[in-house]
Amino acid sequence: MTDNAFVETAIAAARAAEEIITFYYQRRLKIELKADNTPVTVADKEAEQAIKQVISAAFPEHGFLGEESGSERLDSDYIWLIDPIDGTKSFVREYPFFSTQLALLHQGTIIMGVSNAPLFGELAWAARGQGAFLNNKPLQVSRIDKVEDGILSFGNIKTLLCNHPQQFTRLVELSNRTRGYGDFYHTHLLAAGKIDMVIESDVNILDIAALSLIVEEAGGRVTDLNGGTIGLDSTSFLATNRLLHQCLLELLANE
Repeated sequence: MTDNAFVETAIAAARAAEEIITFYYQRRLKIELKADNTPVTVADKEAEQAIKQVISAAFPEHGFLGEESGSERLDSDYIWLIDPIDGTKSFVREYPFFSTQLALLHQGTIIMGVSNAPLFGELAWAARGQGAFLNNKPLQVSRIDKVEDGILSFGNIKTLLCNHPQQFTRLVELSNRTRGYGDFYHTHLLAAGKIDMVIESDVNILDIAALSLIVEEAGGRVTDLNGGTIGLDSTSFLATNRLLHQCLLELLANE
């Protein structure tokens, strides 16, 4: 089966989830708290089931690691990473900074990713070696080569200030402009060449797997904040247009 078949299936699954998510949006759903004290709703659960149904119909032997339903067949060569609503807190507070994140691992390597933000009308995808696209238009990162000229966007500023106070403050001081777009949105902007640096320090692999590949296939670079490869245990995320990456790693390493 080709990478395009994986992409087509992932997009179909994301669209199936989109129908459920948009139906439930702004309906004041009952909110449950999971063990980690994060919210979940019927929309999250039904969207994940719809995603798995679409994928299983096409690839019944594949495994899953899902935000809501946990893991299945993790001994498979192919594992789908599923976050049906990345940004449930935004979803329940009724503002549109949420998305569906789907990625496919082949023997531990991310080979395909889809990021669908229904309220923004943005569907981004990438397949390894085939480029990255947003609403079927090719994505390309910027050519800014100085932090002083670059635009920085960050996620949860609380964890950044708690874990990297001096380094983060210095990075903010150096950057030409800062914004806190967060979640999927600033990564879409980065891959499209509209901003230049993204930093997150409170994430998991389901949040960032698809977005990591989208940035890389758009010409950028992604690591954790220590410069390590993104993997199943990653909890931080540094994405740049590649030209700025080493400089940011050095800034973050300085105490």
